Amino acid sequence: MTQPLYVFDLDDTLINGDCAMIWSEFLADNGIATDPDFVANDRALMSQYANGTLDMAQYLEFVMVPLKDVPVAQVHQLAERCVQERVLPKLYPEAQRLIENLHRDNIATLIISASVDFIVQAVAQEIGISQAIGIELKVVNQRYTHEIQGIPSFREGKVTRIKEWLANRPEHHGEVHFFTDSINDLPLCEYADQTYLVNPCQQLTEHARRTQWPILNWGNI
Repeated sequence: MTQPLYVFDLDDTLINGDCAMIWSEFLADNGIATDPDFVANDRALMSQYANGTLDMAQYLEFVMVPLKDVPVAQVHQLAERCVQERVLPKLYPEAQRLIENLHRDNIATLIISASVDFIVQAVAQEIGISQAIGIELKVVNQRYTHEIQGIPSFREGKVTRIKEWLANRPEHHGEVHFFTDSINDLPLCEYADQTYLVNPCQQLTEHARRTQWPILNWGNI
Protein backbone atom coordinates (compact mmCIF):
# COMPACT_ATOMS: atom_id res chain seq x y z
CA MET A 1 0.00 0.00 0.00
CA THR A 2 1.36 3.42 -0.93
CA GLN A 3 1.54 6.26 1.57
CA PRO A 4 1.15 10.01 1.14
CA LEU A 5 4.21 12.21 1.31
CA TYR A 6 4.08 15.64 2.94
CA VAL A 7 6.65 17.97 1.39
CA PHE A 8 7.58 21.35 2.85
CA ASP A 9 9.42 24.34 1.52
CA LEU A 10 11.51 25.71 4.37
CA ASP A 11 12.02 29.48 4.22
CA ASP A 12 8.96 31.56 5.09
CA THR A 13 6.94 28.33 5.11
CA LEU A 14 8.03 26.26 8.10
CA ILE A 15 9.83 29.22 9.65
CA ASN A 16 9.06 32.92 9.83
CA GLY A 17 12.18 33.97 7.97
CA ASP A 18 14.71 32.94 5.37
CA CYS A 19 17.50 30.56 6.37
CA ALA A 20 19.89 31.98 3.79
CA MET A 21 19.55 35.50 5.18
CA ILE A 22 19.70 34.25 8.77
CA TRP A 23 22.88 32.34 7.92
CA SER A 24 24.49 35.37 6.28
CA GLU A 25 23.73 37.54 9.31
CA PHE A 26 25.14 34.81 11.56
CA LEU A 27 28.38 34.72 9.55
CA ALA A 28 28.71 38.50 9.76
CA ASP A 29 27.95 38.64 13.48
CA ASN A 30 30.55 35.95 14.18
CA GLY A 31 33.31 37.62 12.16
CA ILE A 32 33.37 34.99 9.42
CA ALA A 33 31.95 37.29 6.76
CA THR A 34 34.20 40.34 7.06
CA ASP A 35 32.99 42.45 4.13
CA PRO A 36 31.06 45.33 5.79
CA ASP A 37 28.55 45.27 2.90
CA PHE A 38 28.03 41.50 2.98
CA VAL A 39 24.64 41.48 4.70
CA ALA A 40 23.29 44.42 2.68
CA ASN A 41 24.37 42.82 -0.59
CA ASP A 42 22.87 39.52 0.52
CA ARG A 43 19.54 41.20 1.20
CA ALA A 44 19.60 42.87 -2.21
CA LEU A 45 20.11 39.52 -3.91
CA MET A 46 17.42 37.84 -1.80
CA SER A 47 14.94 40.50 -2.86
CA GLN A 48 15.45 39.12 -6.37
CA TYR A 49 14.58 35.67 -5.04
CA ALA A 50 11.37 37.03 -3.56
CA ASN A 51 10.17 38.33 -6.94
CA GLY A 52 11.34 35.26 -8.84
CA THR A 53 14.33 36.76 -10.71
CA LEU A 54 17.33 35.48 -8.75
CA ASP A 55 20.29 33.98 -10.62
CA MET A 56 21.10 31.14 -8.20
CA ALA A 57 24.61 30.52 -9.52
CA GLN A 58 25.47 34.20 -9.09
CA TYR A 59 24.03 34.21 -5.59
CA LEU A 60 26.01 31.15 -4.50
CA GLU A 61 29.23 32.59 -5.90
CA PHE A 62 28.69 35.63 -3.70
CA VAL A 63 27.43 33.99 -0.52
CA MET A 64 30.06 31.23 -0.31
CA VAL A 65 33.06 33.62 -0.33
CA PRO A 66 33.33 33.79 3.50
CA LEU A 67 33.54 29.98 3.69
CA LYS A 68 36.18 29.38 1.04
CA ASP A 69 38.87 28.60 3.64
CA VAL A 70 36.64 27.01 6.28
CA PRO A 71 36.78 23.19 6.55
CA VAL A 72 33.54 21.34 5.88
CA ALA A 73 33.38 19.95 9.43
CA GLN A 74 33.61 23.46 10.86
CA VAL A 75 30.91 24.71 8.47
CA HIS A 76 28.60 21.98 9.77
CA GLN A 77 29.31 22.99 13.37
CA LEU A 78 28.54 26.61 12.54
CA ALA A 79 25.35 25.57 10.75
CA GLU A 80 24.16 23.63 13.79
CA ARG A 81 24.81 26.64 16.03
CA CYS A 82 23.01 28.97 13.66
CA VAL A 83 19.98 26.71 13.48
CA GLN A 84 19.75 26.21 17.22
CA GLU A 85 20.26 29.87 18.09
CA ARG A 86 18.46 31.68 15.28
CA VAL A 87 16.29 29.38 13.17
CA LEU A 88 14.42 27.19 15.65
CA PRO A 89 12.92 30.19 17.49
CA LYS A 90 11.30 31.17 14.18
CA LEU A 91 9.55 27.81 13.62
CA TYR A 92 5.83 28.43 13.19
CA PRO A 93 3.82 26.75 15.98
CA GLU A 94 1.36 25.57 13.35
CA ALA A 95 4.22 23.89 11.47
CA GLN A 96 5.46 22.20 14.62
CA ARG A 97 2.00 20.85 15.45
CA LEU A 98 1.48 19.58 11.90
CA ILE A 99 4.85 17.80 11.87
CA GLU A 100 4.08 16.20 15.24
CA ASN A 101 0.67 15.02 14.00
CA LEU A 102 2.14 13.57 10.82
CA HIS A 103 4.75 11.67 12.81
CA ARG A 104 2.06 10.35 15.15
CA ASP A 105 0.19 9.02 12.12
CA ASN A 106 3.38 7.58 10.55
CA ILE A 107 3.09 9.82 7.50
CA ALA A 108 6.38 10.55 5.71
CA THR A 109 7.70 14.10 5.65
CA LEU A 110 10.34 15.82 3.53
CA ILE A 111 11.84 19.31 3.33
CA ILE A 112 12.88 20.60 -0.09
CA SER A 113 14.53 23.99 -0.17
CA ALA A 114 16.56 26.31 -2.37
CA SER A 115 18.84 27.00 0.60
CA VAL A 116 22.20 25.23 0.67
CA ASP A 117 21.99 21.61 1.74
CA PHE A 118 24.10 21.83 4.91
CA ILE A 119 21.68 24.38 6.38
CA VAL A 120 18.58 22.47 5.25
CA GLN A 121 19.87 19.21 6.74
CA ALA A 122 20.65 20.92 10.04
CA VAL A 123 17.14 22.36 10.27
CA ALA A 124 15.49 19.07 9.34
CA GLN A 125 17.42 17.21 12.02
CA GLU A 126 16.43 19.71 14.70
CA ILE A 127 12.70 19.74 13.89
CA GLY A 128 12.41 15.98 13.45
CA ILE A 129 12.09 15.60 9.69
CA SER A 130 14.31 12.74 8.60
CA GLN A 131 14.48 13.51 4.89
CA ALA A 132 15.66 16.79 3.37
CA ILE A 133 16.83 18.13 0.03
CA GLY A 134 18.78 21.35 -0.45
CA ILE A 135 21.16 22.73 -3.05
CA GLU A 136 24.26 20.56 -2.92
CA LEU A 137 27.66 22.13 -3.43
CA LYS A 138 30.85 20.55 -4.70
CA VAL A 139 33.59 19.96 -2.12
CA VAL A 140 37.26 20.42 -3.03
CA ASN A 141 40.06 19.84 -0.51
CA GLN A 142 37.50 19.55 2.30
CA ARG A 143 36.14 22.99 1.52
CA TYR A 144 32.73 23.87 0.09
CA THR A 145 32.86 25.62 -3.28
CA HIS A 146 30.12 27.73 -4.83
CA GLU A 147 29.65 25.21 -7.67
CA ILE A 148 26.36 23.35 -7.68
CA GLN A 149 26.49 19.56 -7.65
CA GLY A 150 23.68 17.93 -9.61
CA ILE A 151 20.29 19.54 -10.17
CA PRO A 152 19.64 22.50 -7.84
CA SER A 153 16.43 22.25 -5.81
CA PHE A 154 15.23 25.56 -7.18
CA ARG A 155 12.20 26.35 -9.33
CA GLU A 156 11.74 23.50 -11.89
CA GLY A 157 14.67 21.73 -10.25
CA LYS A 158 12.52 20.98 -7.22
CA VAL A 159 10.22 18.86 -9.38
CA THR A 160 13.22 16.99 -10.83
CA ARG A 161 14.67 16.35 -7.38
CA ILE A 162 11.34 15.13 -6.00
CA LYS A 163 10.91 12.76 -8.93
CA GLU A 164 14.43 11.41 -8.37
CA TRP A 165 13.73 10.99 -4.67
CA LEU A 166 10.46 9.15 -5.30
CA ALA A 167 12.03 6.89 -7.95
CA ASN A 168 14.14 5.32 -5.22
CA ARG A 169 11.28 5.02 -2.73
CA PRO A 170 8.31 3.15 -4.24
CA GLU A 171 6.59 3.06 -0.85
CA HIS A 172 5.91 6.80 -1.22
CA HIS A 173 4.08 6.64 -4.54
CA GLY A 174 0.93 8.04 -2.97
CA GLU A 175 -0.32 11.58 -3.05
CA VAL A 176 2.22 14.39 -2.71
CA HIS A 177 1.08 17.21 -0.41
CA PHE A 178 3.18 20.36 -0.79
CA PHE A 179 3.38 23.47 1.41
CA THR A 180 5.05 26.70 0.24
CA ASP A 181 4.92 30.49 0.25
CA SER A 182 6.94 31.31 -2.87
CA ILE A 183 6.27 31.93 -6.56
CA ASN A 184 9.58 30.17 -7.22
CA ASP A 185 7.82 26.96 -6.22
CA LEU A 186 5.02 27.24 -8.77
CA PRO A 187 6.30 24.24 -10.79
CA LEU A 188 6.16 21.99 -7.71
CA CYS A 189 2.79 23.46 -6.71
CA GLU A 190 1.43 22.34 -10.07
CA TYR A 191 3.13 18.94 -9.84
CA ALA A 192 1.83 18.08 -6.36
CA ASP A 193 -1.50 16.34 -5.85
CA GLN A 194 -2.42 18.74 -3.06
CA THR A 195 -0.90 22.20 -2.60
CA TYR A 196 -1.22 24.48 0.42
CA LEU A 197 0.00 28.07 0.45
CA VAL A 198 1.48 29.33 3.72
CA ASN A 199 1.34 33.13 3.95
CA PRO A 200 1.88 33.22 0.16
CA CYS A 201 3.55 36.02 -1.75
CA GLN A 202 1.30 38.18 -3.92
CA GLN A 203 2.22 36.40 -7.15
CA LEU A 204 1.35 33.00 -5.70
CA THR A 205 -1.84 34.36 -4.15
CA GLU A 206 -2.99 35.34 -7.64
CA HIS A 207 -2.52 31.75 -8.79
CA ALA A 208 -4.52 30.55 -5.79
CA ARG A 209 -7.57 32.44 -7.04
CA ARG A 210 -7.52 30.31 -10.18
CA THR A 211 -6.48 26.99 -8.69
CA GLN A 212 -8.33 27.28 -5.36
CA TRP A 213 -5.28 26.11 -3.45
CA PRO A 214 -5.95 26.54 0.28
CA ILE A 215 -4.24 29.51 1.93
CA LEU A 216 -2.92 28.98 5.46
CA ASN A 217 -2.23 32.00 7.64
CA TRP A 218 0.44 30.74 10.00
CA GLY A 219 1.83 32.87 12.78
CA ASN A 220 -1.32 35.05 12.80
CA ILE A 221 -0.10 36.90 9.70
